[in-house]
Amino acid sequence: MIKKYLDQQSQYWEKSFRNNTEMFGLDASEAAKHAKEIFESQKIKKFFSRKSIDILELGAGLGRDTTYFAANSNLIEITALDYSSEAIKNINKKKTDYYSDLTMTDGKSAADKITTKVWDVRNGIPYNDNSFDGCFSHMLYCMALTTAEIIKLNQEVHRVLKPDGINIFTVRHTGDGDYKRGKHIEEDLYENDGFIVHFFNKEKINKISRGFKIEDIFELHEGSFPRKLFVVTLRKK
Repeated sequence: MIKKYLDQQSQYWEKSFRNNTEMFGLDASEAAKHAKEIFESQKIKKFFSRKSIDILELGAGLGRDTTYFAANSNLIEITALDYSSEAIKNINKKKTDYYSDLTMTDGKSAADKITTKVWDVRNGIPYNDNSFDGCFSHMLYCMALTTAEIIKLNQEVHRVLKPDGINIFTVRHTGDGDYKRGKHIEEDLYENDGFIVHFFNKEKINKISRGFKIEDIFELHEGSFPRKLFVVTLRKK
């Protein structure tokens, strides 16, 4: 019954993305801006001999971070996954409407640097081992996923990352104002206004990070509420 209840979240997201194409605003998240600097920094300088850095974005939503990566980096090529067909449709529309005429210094348009796919990460990640230099996800891990599903997901990220690849993700933490508010589902999952959020502490981050070295965890506040997040940087061992 719990699984069926969690599965119903996809309907909420499809409806929300369909009815509000600016649900999270148009500006990139601060987490994405931070991730871009990390991906381009000396931390992955070994990849600079190539013309591009291949980044996987999970739970891309309406694409505010996807398009930011493509339009603001001459190095990053981004593959964006989301289980909402409405979300991916929106990203593809933005590619056509706003980014096809934006030419980067490498001669490619920003739109050509974006690949999209409708995909449910609970079914794994549909790419080969060692395919990506980095992975980014903004609040995907704190969606309607059990701890066991998150562990499985993070191991899939580990699998598709190249050696020394970086995984940067954000989660709402247990100091957030919504923690323990609304309907308790199970574990640290709570439902508010129809949406289920999984809250994290640092012990849970350690638990899901097997096979990675935790390089950094810092707190970030987002929005006027605000949402209180951990920004986590992991490196594949």
